Parts: sequence; structure tokens; C-alpha cells
Amino acid sequence: MPDIGDVARLAGVSNATVSRALSGRGSVSPRTQERVREAARELGYAVSANASGLASGKTANVGVVVPFLSHWFYTAVIEGAQAELTAHGYDVTLYNLMGSGDERRGVFERSLARKRVDAVIAVSLELTDDELGLLRAVGKPVVGVGGPLPGSPSVAIDDVAVARLATSHLIALGHRTIAHLGGDPATERDFHVPSNRRQGYEAALNAAGIPVDPQLFHPTDFTIESGYASAKRMFADPDHVPTAIVAASDEMAIGALLAARDLGVRVPQDLSIVGIDGHGLAEFFGLTTVAQYPERQGKAAAEAVMRMMDGDASEPTLAPVEFDLVVRSSTARPARSER
Repeated sequence: MPDIGDVARLAGVSNATVSRALSGRGSVSPRTQERVREAARELGYAVSANASGLASGKTANVGVVVPFLSHWFYTAVIEGAQAELTAHGYDVTLYNLMGSGDERRGVFERSLARKRVDAVIAVSLELTDDELGLLRAVGKPVVGVGGPLPGSPSVAIDDVAVARLATSHLIALGHRTIAHLGGDPATERDFHVPSNRRQGYEAALNAAGIPVDPQLFHPTDFTIESGYASAKRMFADPDHVPTAIVAASDEMAIGALLAARDLGVRVPQDLSIVGIDGHGLAEFFGLTTVAQYPERQGKAAAEAVMRMMDGDASEPTLAPVEFDLVVRSSTARPARSER
């Protein structure tokens, strides 16, 4: 059976160059990389992950930690991260932390802190000082998605700015009675996404001189079902019927669209609706949204963690994520002027 030395001799390079070329890690020119791969194919040589790990002390495996698997955002981030890591020769192990505190502690102490992964990407999780300290003590690079992690690079959207943009779009169309389907403060998540998006909604109203009416805020889970139920309750109050809705997520917005349909409320003639996320279903429902491109966030996190594993000692930063207003058929000028 051929070994790495046989490939190196046939390609006319060193063993180290063969290792870098076949693993996708390290600097190798495209021409040399192709010569090495051709030699490996000719000899029928395949890289042994176990042998590589024993020699380098690395597993070529990155742990991705998420709070849920049932929500679209998390799976989209995972897809972006996995595509980038796989393209560079890394495997991905997924850890779901929706269990008890003991289960979470076990993941960090037994799985992540030991030699099962080379690095960790934490998605929408505020890791504790103990968790971060444990990983850093054993040399595991950590990158965050969704908010800042002290001492670690992170990528995150500006949730205040995103909600302000969504609300400002409705104000520019002429709406003044704008409801907000937002996260329930009693079930606030890490990085305070619901509160930040409500803050952006209220900031846009204040900037336009529109009074903030607390009766137009409806606590809602980040789900289609909850958006549907909240919208139905909202229309049951004849004294506070809005001409437009800003939903803190596209799933909430889609629920509101379905509720409006069932109640005979025309969208956008009677009611404009805008969401936040850029969900895969938004285009299907004709939903105006602020897209935040979670796949790109996952890709950026993977790139950051690979740089750290390659020895990049740059100062950790919180990298802002781009977002765009995508206007579709769910928003329009109000049927009558509200000004």
C-alpha cells in the first residue's frame, strides 16, 4: 500500500507539502496541489484521518454548538459553516444544547474540552466565562455567531438597525398605525434579539414623530403558529387595528399573513406586513423582509475559526453582517392616508 512518502517522491515535493495539499490546510500553490493530487490518484493513495490526527495532534473536526435544531436560522448557519469547513478538509460535529444545565456542562467538559474537536463555533449562544475559560485552557479556538463573545471573534447582525429599517420602510409608505409582533420578554433569548428588535421598531417611530403605542406590541414566539395566534388576537381588538405589522421574524410574519387570509383581511390592500430574516419561505409568500443571510454568517464564522487554527493572533472583533431590505407584494401604501 502506498504511503505519503511514495506520493512525495512521485510529485517531487516534501512529505509536508503532500500533507498540506491533500488536507486543504496550509499554503500550497494550485499547480503543486494538482501535481500532488494527480500523484495520489495514480498511486491509489488515500489520506488517513486517524494517522493524520495522531501525527498532528489535531482531529480535523470542528464542533458547532446551537441552542435548537428546529429553527430555520440555526440550520441555515450550520449549512454555511459546514460547506466552508468541508471544502477545506474539516469534519463538523453538531451539539444541540437544548437540554438541562447538566447536559450542557457535560458537552463542554467531556466533548468540547477533550480532543474530539479542534475548535468551536457557538451559534446564538452567550457562553459563560467558565465555558470560554475551559475551552481556551485546552487551546480550542472559539468563534461566535449572533452576538459578541468576550475575547473571541464573532459575526452578528445589528438587530436594532434591522428592525429600524423594516419599520422605516412602512413609515415611508405612509403608515402610522404600525403594530409589532415581537419576542416575549419573559422568554428572552441570548444576545437579547427580541428586545433589540423592539428597540429598533420604537426608534424608527420616534424618529418619525409617531407615538409608541404599547397596545400595538404583541409578544410572540419566533414561530409561524405563534405569529398566527397573535395576529388573530390583534384583530379581535377593534380599537387597535393597525394598517401595518413589523414582525421580529419572517416566521411570525408568515403566521400573520395566514391569519389575515383566514380573517378576510387583504394584504397589502388592508394590511402591510414586513418580516426580518430572509427565510426560505419569504419569497413563496411574497413577504417583504430584511434579509440577514445566515448561510453567509456561517461561512464567515468558519473562515474565522480556520484562521485561528492556522495561528492568526489578530485582535478579536465583532464583525458586522450585511443585511438588505427585500420588497415584495406584502407591503404597499395604506388605502387611506394616515397623516
